Order: sequence, then structure tokens, then C-alpha cells
Amino acid sequence: MSTTMAVMTASNADLPPSATAGRTTARHGVPPELRSEVRVFGAALGQVLRESVGPDLFDDVERLRRAVIDTRGGEPDAESPADIVAGFDTVRAEQVARAFTVYFQMANLAEERQRVRALRGRTASDRPDSFSGLVGRLEPDELAAMLPGLRVHPVLTAHPTEARRRAAVTAIHRVGEAIDLPDETARERRLLEEVTSLWRTAQLRDTKPGPIDEVRTAMAVFDESLFAMVPTVYRAFEAALSGPDAGTRPPTVPTYLRLGSWIGGDRDGNPNVTAPITREALDVQADHVLVALTDATERLASTLTLYSQATPPSAALRSAAERAADQHPALITRLSDGENEPHREYLLYVAARLAATRDRHADLAYRGADEFVADLRLLQDSLAAAGAGRIAYGGVQDLLWQAETFGFHLAELEVRQHSGLHTAALACYLGDEARNSEVLDQVAREGAGDPVTPLDDMSREVLSTIRAVAALQHRWGVRACHRYIISFTSRASDLVAVRALARIAVGDGPLDIDVIPLFETQEDLENSVPVLEEWLTFPSTKAHLAGNGRKVEIMLGYSDSAKDVGPVSATLSLYDAQAALADWAARNDIALTLFHGRGGAVGRGGGPAGRAILSGAPGSVAGRFKVTEQGEVILARYGTPEIAVRHLEQVTTSVLLASTPAIEARTAEAAVRFSDLALRTGAAAKQAYRSLVETDGFADFFAEVSPLEELGMLQIGSRPARRKTVGTGHDLASLRAIPWVFAWAQTRCNLPGWFGLGTGLAAAAAVEGGLDELRAAYASWPLFSSMLDNAEMSLAKADRDIAARYLALSDRSALAEVILAEFDLSVSMLLQVLQRDALLAGHRVLGWAVELRNPYVDALSHLQLRALTAIRAAEASGEELSARDAATNHDLLLLTVGGVAAGLQNTG
Repeated sequence: MSTTMAVMTASNADLPPSATAGRTTARHGVPPELRSEVRVFGAALGQVLRESVGPDLFDDVERLRRAVIDTRGGEPDAESPADIVAGFDTVRAEQVARAFTVYFQMANLAEERQRVRALRGRTASDRPDSFSGLVGRLEPDELAAMLPGLRVHPVLTAHPTEARRRAAVTAIHRVGEAIDLPDETARERRLLEEVTSLWRTAQLRDTKPGPIDEVRTAMAVFDESLFAMVPTVYRAFEAALSGPDAGTRPPTVPTYLRLGSWIGGDRDGNPNVTAPITREALDVQADHVLVALTDATERLASTLTLYSQATPPSAALRSAAERAADQHPALITRLSDGENEPHREYLLYVAARLAATRDRHADLAYRGADEFVADLRLLQDSLAAAGAGRIAYGGVQDLLWQAETFGFHLAELEVRQHSGLHTAALACYLGDEARNSEVLDQVAREGAGDPVTPLDDMSREVLSTIRAVAALQHRWGVRACHRYIISFTSRASDLVAVRALARIAVGDGPLDIDVIPLFETQEDLENSVPVLEEWLTFPSTKAHLAGNGRKVEIMLGYSDSAKDVGPVSATLSLYDAQAALADWAARNDIALTLFHGRGGAVGRGGGPAGRAILSGAPGSVAGRFKVTEQGEVILARYGTPEIAVRHLEQVTTSVLLASTPAIEARTAEAAVRFSDLALRTGAAAKQAYRSLVETDGFADFFAEVSPLEELGMLQIGSRPARRKTVGTGHDLASLRAIPWVFAWAQTRCNLPGWFGLGTGLAAAAAVEGGLDELRAAYASWPLFSSMLDNAEMSLAKADRDIAARYLALSDRSALAEVILAEFDLSVSMLLQVLQRDALLAGHRVLGWAVELRNPYVDALSHLQLRALTAIRAAEASGEELSARDAATNHDLLLLTVGGVAAGLQNTG
């Protein structure tokens, strides 16, 4: 499509000028490699459109493309995009929407490939947040003291924010493979073939995925990227620490990476996740990791062609081999080919044991991953003693890192449930005492009698879940599944309740559970320390902490806190909560890990991970970082090995830097200095936000102006959009944060990422010297600068004119005026504080990426508005659309949802 959508990155001359104050400005040229690749993709798509549908579709796409660019650029004679879209018949509207959606998918692929090229073209010295940069900044003794306690723990969730079908993702991957073919003729043929396949692949799922489908989707990321890239992360860190000696001696870097998962374990409001599902989820995980470990072990064994005279086995390895021969003579005979290569033969035996573990052959299977690791250590020690240090600390060490990181369970499966369901289950046993902390603690230690009222289905499921955890620990070890997260924790009894239920469920049976409170609303965040202080007083708590080294994990909810009080007040409240919790932990000799429940979008705590870590309260990191990874973020961060390695490098270095006294002191000083400013900004922003969302009819207004309810038709996750149904009509209380953010993004308003910011900044600027103080806070307080930068990105991805069209779908014009006025104020105040004339003017790469994309997102927004307007008009008139028209409009709407999500590169 050399003359159509590929012009998106063809030249800066085609960029729309900033016609509106504050709009982003792509002041820097697009990298030539990216420009060239997008042209190739665009040309291929143009040819496929002509071949598959005809030249008229190509012309319609080009006409709309030119119109949105001219309109955005303020051209006086620009053709109206809305008029063009209105003139399409329904079939053509869908075809055009699909063309722009496919284009964005390929543009995203091109940008991902450009990131990989950039990473390969830069040395570690070019990156201050690299491992070598970290080593250069810290004293050796300081770094050595922190390494033993280092832990980075991403947790994959099934939160439905990935709008693409897995089939479409796979097709996009094949497009990338095609363009890498060395032969030009083969490359062109294969590229056209794969783009045709992508064009003809349905963008929308016909059926809703179940929890196990979601587990298998996550496994694809493990199979294709995560498993292989983990040793690369350790290697890079070890090279920075040990220099030329890296790979010749035992590594200095501990095995600090852990992977967690909520997929198949998170049942908060998801009735599809049951005890059998949780057990099956971990079985699926175990199957994948055992296959991966077996394959890796067999590959390594094939390279250990070291004959015994040159590399004699140690006495310990010989003894282990003799025991194996005694216990499994036929197997050892089959594995030995008479070449006298004892290390290879023993590793083949290890691989056979892994395969037997997967097939559950008890006589040969490992009882746990620790036995497998012990065998690898035995082999490694033997090789090192024989002088083969590079082999011992090369491929064998890589396999050890994988085994220690993933175990036999792959990801530590976590259970989450709403606190109210625990209380309801306990009420069947304790009646009105179900919230009495002292009574619950006694039950946790001594058990309870028979139920006083019959258990309902949900209460039985709560107990079955705990029994499933016990069964999984018996099968795969405690580490595989031992965390139990309590949503909406508000009192100490919520914590004690889980231990009471565990006692009821399994009695004195073996069960090791770490209870993790999740504080989500601003009120619960502010009350978290008193809740935890009371929790520490209970004998059951004291006994557990005495047995686990006084380790406590606490989860902070970014999504619901932002939905509760708005992005500004939530950001500041979360910082205060982190500071208070770090102080509580220090006073009580607690080894605290804060678990950050972030989403992908700014309105759900998203943004650059490294900056977020460095903006944490002093003492809140302490070398440990745990965070949720959701939806499209999983593929964006971990789908490509090079990008995954770079992401984990940035996170690791940020965790260690944030834990240093120098950084903690700087952060503490800034927080004290700007505390009054934060109070003024947060209070005013919260008042503006709550005033909006508490306005009578706001929930109905939101449902009218956005595709909120229609998002439920997207088959992108097994979890309902609401935790429960409250009364009739629409309500915000039960609405999850994901559809709240997702729907606002579709309107091009992005309200959850910025609303209240303008009012908050204006309030702080109103006092004498306030604007200078805001600028000083941005320059020297990482939390404040991160908050403003994230809001800037959210505002830049918004579009005021298109948002106004969505807001006009409701007759509540006063609410629309409030939102648009706050948008204008937020842009104005933000630019004053940043001392810039356009959004993202200080962020080169992000600036051109957003501005180059926005016109093409506009095209999809106009198509979505066409469908949504028809649907809302029918609802307002009380007339039902014909079945065919209703289906057509809904299909077009949902198709554009995926396209807009691809264009904005985030959803929820």
C-alpha cells in the first residue's frame, strides 16, 4: 500500500500540524528502518485488499485516510470523515474497519521489530539502567549485600484486556517471520501469503474462552519466550558482575526471578474458576515446564560428549550412576552406547526421570524439583572438579537457572477470593460470630464443629478450593500454590478468616498458606496499618510468622483505588500507604513484600515499570518487587525474548537502585518538602473526580456515551465485567476497573488517566509561588514526575474533538461540558508545569509514535461512532433494529474496538 496507509511513516511532511493547543508534535524523524518496513507491510496489505475485495476498497480506505489527516491538520477544505463513513454500506464499513485494524497490527509488529533492532544496536554502556550501568553506580559491597535478598516476581493474570484473538496474534507472528526470509522472491511471496491469511482471519472470537483456555494462552508465552530467555537475563547480570570470569566459576547472581500466575486461581467474581479448574491449571503448567525441562536436558546431554579419560567423573557422580544402574538396569543399558561418556549418560538418565515425572511413573519419577536440581548440582560439581569449568558454569548453569526459577510447577499459582464470601461461608459454622476475630482465631487453631446452617454452593466451593490447594501442595510442593489473596480486605477478621476456613477444610492435614490482604479503596489503604497491627496480635498469626521467618506479603490495588478517587488522589494515597506499611514492617521486624496490582493502562496503574519502582516510598522496595502483568502487557513485555530480557533488566536495576540509602533519602526528602503541595493537589483532584462520578445519572451517562455494555459481547475473557448485579440499570460500584478504563479509552477520552489533574494542579498553583513549586516537584520528586508523565501520555492518546462526539450521544450535556472543561484545564496546567508547548514534546519516540498513529485511530473511531450512534438511536426511540441491522452494527462496533485498542496499544 505504497500510496495509502504506509504514508503513516513515509515522511514527516505528511504529518498533520498541531491544529489544537497541546497536541503532540512529532518533531523527530521516524527511524528509516521502521519507515521502510511499514511501507513494505502497507504495500502488501494494499495488494491483498485489491486481490481479495477489489480496487474500490483500496480507494475507500485511502479516501478516509486522507480525510482524517486533513481534518486533524485543520485543512479548511477537508472532506468530513463522518460523512465518508456514513456513506459506506454496512459491508464496506466492516471491510474498511478491518483494513485499518490489520494495518495497526502490522504497524505494531514493525515497531516491536524496531525495538529489537535498537536493543541489538546499543551496547550496555549506552544504557544507564543496564546491569553494567548498575554495577558502575553502586559500590561492590553495597551491591553484594543486596543480592541475597533480591527478588523480582511478575504474576500473569487473565484479566481480559487483550482484545486480539490468539489466531490473529499467531498470524501476525508469521508475517514477521516472512519479512525475515533472505531470498527476495521467497520473501515477497510468503509475505503476501501471510498478510492474506491475516486479512482473512476473523478478528473476533465466536465463543468465550474458559479459564483453561486462558491458561493455555499464557503457556504459549512461556513456550515461545519466557523459558528460553531466563538464562539470558542471568548471563547478562553475571557478565556485568564478574567480567571475564563470568561462566568459568559459580555465579554471583542468585536465582532471583520467580513467575506467578492468577490464571485458573483468581475466582473473585468469576464463577467459572472452581476447585477442579485450579487443580487442572497447575497440571497444565506442570506439563509444559516438564516438557521444556526434558527437552533442554536432552539437548544439553547431546553436547556432553566428554570421554572419561579427559573429564573423569567425580566419586559422587560415579556412586550416583552405580545406584541408578542397580535400580534401573535396563534403562541404563539402553542409555549407554559404550562411548564411555559418563556425564552425558548420567544427564540422559536425568532426562528420563523428568519424562517419568511427567508421565507419573512412580518408580523413576522425581519426587520434586529439588531432587532434579540436586542431580544437576552433582553433575556441575563433577565437571568443575575435572577442569571443565566453562561447561559446568555454561550450559549446565543455564539449565539450573531454569530449574530453580520454574521448578516443576512453572508459575506459583495464587488463589484470590472476595472477603465477603469467606464471611458467608464461616457464618454457616459460626452464625453472627463470623466476623469476631477472637472466635475466628480460635477456630484457626482448634477447628470448628458441624455447620449450624446448611452450606450453600458457594460456601462449599470456598472449602473445596482450600482442599485443592492442599492437594496441589502434596503433588507439586508448597511453592507451587501457597498464596491466598483476599480482595477488599477491610478488617483483621478478613485475614484470620482464611486460616479458620483452612482449619475447617483440612483439619490437621498438611497445608501451608500465606494469607495476603489486598487493600484497594482509599479508605482501606488508609486503614491498612491498624488492620495489620490487630492481625499481629492473634496467636495463629504469631505461629505462622514464627515458622516463615516473619515474611509478610501485602497487595495494593491500583485499579480500584483509581476508580474510587481518581488517578491523582489514588497515586498519592498509594504512596502514603507504601510509606506507612514500610514503617509498620520495620517496627515489627517484618520482611515485607509489597505486591503491586497494576494494570496496563495509566488509569489502572500502568506506565513504565522502572520509573514506578524508583518512585516508591523509602523502605517499600527493599530488594523485592512483585507485580501483576495483564492482558496485552504480557505479550508486549514477554512475547519477544529480546524485549523480555531488556524489561527484566530494567526492573532488576530499578529494584536494586530503589533499595539504596541514597535513593531512599532523596525520595524521602522530596516527599517531605512537597507534602503540602501533594495534599492540595490530591484533595482538589479527588473532589473534582468524586463530584463527577457521584452526579445523579452519571452511570447511565457513561453507558450511553461509551461501548461499555457492548464490551461484554467481546469474547476476550472468562470473567464477567461486573462482580455482581446491583438492582437494575447501570451502576459503577459493581463495575470492574478494566471495563471502566477500556470503555473510556474507546471514546478517545481516556478519562481514568487524567480526570481531576487540571483542578488539582490549578489548586496547587493558586497559592503564592505555587507554579514554581509544581515545577520543582516535577524536577525532583520521582513520584510526581511519574504521575504527570503518565497523565501526559494519557492525554496525548485522547482526542478532544472525537471524545466530544461520543459524549454527545447522551442528552446529559452538562456532564459532557464538565469533562471537556477538565480536559482543557488538565492540558493547560500540565503544559504550564512542564514548560512545553505540546504534549509529549519532551518524549521523542513516544511523541512521534502517538502522533503518527492518532489519525488512523480517528478513522476507526468514526466507524465505531457510526455503529454506536445507530445502536443508541434505536435504544432512545424504543424501536428495535432488525436482527440483521442489530447484528451488523454490533459486529462493526466490536471490530473497531479491537482496532482502536491496537492503535492506542492499550486497552485496560
